[in-house]
This record gives sequence, C-alpha cells and structure tokens, in this order.
Amino acid sequence: MNVHALVVDDSGIMRKMVMRALKESELAHFSFTEAVDGQDGIEKFDEQTTQMIFVDWNMPRMNGVEFIRAVRAKAKKHVPIVMITTEGSMGKMDEAMEQVGIDKYIAKPFTADGLKVRLGSLFTELAEAQSKPKGFFGKLAQKIA
Repeated sequence: MNVHALVVDDSGIMRKMVMRALKESELAHFSFTEAVDGQDGIEKFDEQTTQMIFVDWNMPRMNGVEFIRAVRAKAKKHVPIVMITTEGSMGKMDEAMEQVGIDKYIAKPFTADGLKVRLGSLFTELAEAQSKPKGFFGKLAQKIA
C-alpha cells in the first residue's frame, strides 16, 4: 500500500526521525510532505493527496491541537491523524482524542517497531478503505452486498 503523509513538526530532526521510523516500520510505502508548524501544515495540507497526518503537539504559530481542529473543519473526508508528542499526561491525550479527533498518539521517544505495533490497526483500516470501490459503482456494490 502506498501512503502519502504530511509530517508537521517544528524540529527538522524530529521530522526526519518520524519519516525514517515510518519507512523502517514497513507499514506502507511512504511519500512525505513536511511542514515546520501548524500554520505551514494547513497551507501544505491537500485533501486530494494527503492520506495520513503525523503532527507534534507543541509548535510555534499554531500548535498541534489548533492544527487538527483546522484540518477537521477544512476536510470533507476523514484523514487519519497521529499525534507524536512528548506530552505524557493521559488527561491531555484523552482530551486530544475526544475533543479534536486524533486517531492515535505516539509518545516520544519511539522506535520503528513501536510505531508498527501502535499503528498497525490504523493501517489495516486505511488499506480496507482504499480497497473499497468509490463513486456510484462503489455505492451500488455496497447496496448489493
């Protein structure tokens, strides 16, 4: 499965680490667009090509929570969002999952194997969604099934 992901983090080193770990996880064949903060991420988000988003919480100009709210308001379809953060508080993570709609979160530091375990189900769902027929014939096939 091919996945184009938007990686939003103010640290260039962390963006590279996320991209390398995702490639090493072998969950998919990845291509990436990088953004230096939430505002840059909104400008680079393209609903037609972005299939998944990985975002940091603490960034200048627009933090990860504000970015996610903006994406959810802008996007017409659901784009899976994974927050990768040093925020360790379960209360903050629960808030992010319930109030702004992240699909998963990963605590820093992380490994490729950790990503594979934590994100495996999300990639299974994405693969299933990609394999379903779209448009009129997709809806017709769902009615027949």
